[in-house]
Amino acid sequence: MIEPSNTLDATSAETIHGRDEFLLPGMLHLYEEPLVLAEGNGVRVNDPEGNEYIDLFAGILTTSVGHCNPNVVGAVTAQMKKLGHISTLYGNEMHVEAARKIADITPGMLNRTFFSNSGTEAVETALMMACLATGRSEIIALRVGYHGRSFMATSVTAHSGWRPLATQVAGIKHAKSPNLYRCCPSKTRCDETCVDKFVDDLEEVIVTTTNGRPAAFIAETIMGVAGYVVPPMGYFEKAAEVIRHYGGLLVIDEVQAGFGRCGDHWFGIQHHGVEPDIMVMAKGIANGAPVGATVTTDEIAHLWKGKHISTFGGNPVSMAALCATQDELHRHNAPKNARQRGDQLKEALKEMQARHPWMGDVRGMGLMQAIEVVKDPVSKEPDVERTKRLLEASREEGVLVGLGGLYGTVVRIGPSLLITEQEMAEGIEKLGKAVDRVGS
Repeated sequence: MIEPSNTLDATSAETIHGRDEFLLPGMLHLYEEPLVLAEGNGVRVNDPEGNEYIDLFAGILTTSVGHCNPNVVGAVTAQMKKLGHISTLYGNEMHVEAARKIADITPGMLNRTFFSNSGTEAVETALMMACLATGRSEIIALRVGYHGRSFMATSVTAHSGWRPLATQVAGIKHAKSPNLYRCCPSKTRCDETCVDKFVDDLEEVIVTTTNGRPAAFIAETIMGVAGYVVPPMGYFEKAAEVIRHYGGLLVIDEVQAGFGRCGDHWFGIQHHGVEPDIMVMAKGIANGAPVGATVTTDEIAHLWKGKHISTFGGNPVSMAALCATQDELHRHNAPKNARQRGDQLKEALKEMQARHPWMGDVRGMGLMQAIEVVKDPVSKEPDVERTKRLLEASREEGVLVGLGGLYGTVVRIGPSLLITEQEMAEGIEKLGKAVDRVGS
């Protein structure tokens, strides 16, 4: 049990009442009764009443080295005492060191970074960068993809629940999602032989719905909000050939999949052997500090001729959190741990699936695993009500997971990248009890 230490001591009910009175009402909350969290340590969090949960969602895959990691807390505290904020109008050593650490792990020639405050900002930066570099303005994205909450980011997002405006940014088109589970109605599951079908659709979108001169194709290496859709091997290699054939750039979104989460490599795209022209990252980059990053080559970076700054991007305190987080990820060999614990998790989920056919699909890579909940494995019809019951049951068992998918029927699991074998076993046990409770 985590001993309470906060100076504030509002109850869950008081916090929820305050939220309803002072915050925007449209913000999404999981669970029928919103869950309030007060403290965290590693993979464990407590609500104000002292109930403890094992966190298998990590603040949407963000607390990559665990809640309140002491080395990150120490680095942030020390930097705040030294220098808190100056903006990008001035140089600071921590800003440069953070960029150096990113350049050390990005693939190929990606060595120039612009820091911002979120994944949304990083996506905006990447797409503007692509347009400036190519002198073009049309963007291709994927259906059911998610890239953020700004005007441009919701436009490249192709997921109706996350597109609040009917009128979006012009010049954005969407290709078919490379979803092996839902691509072919005639098959239980597609396979790698369907790669060409997905790539052909991408090319058809370019030649029929654009002027044939796109600036970029943007895609997540694993489609997070879509429900951890994992593109088949060969897809990104061929998609890169298509977009470059038409003179556009390949922009890869690693906001959720980056920093070892997919296992074995630092970034998801490295599993595909493809070097992007621009990469976008955020979330686990700094363990919850507000950092987004857009990384590109020296050549593309120099094609941005206009003035640009960021008031908070490159903030010394956030950069200290990034550096400490990256040091922790390296110290514990996060890619290796993600693969090992991911294998442990997937094996357990497959065992649950064998008992419960409504677990229509178990998929993912490393510590990015998902369960797609269906009414039966033949029709694959989404089962919204069972998914809601499973979410509530998991909370009651003391384990936190997330949701995704077009209909909100995919249970998403993505804990700290430092989760231990014992902690994972505990989380699996609790989740398994919840699955069995809603089983038959």
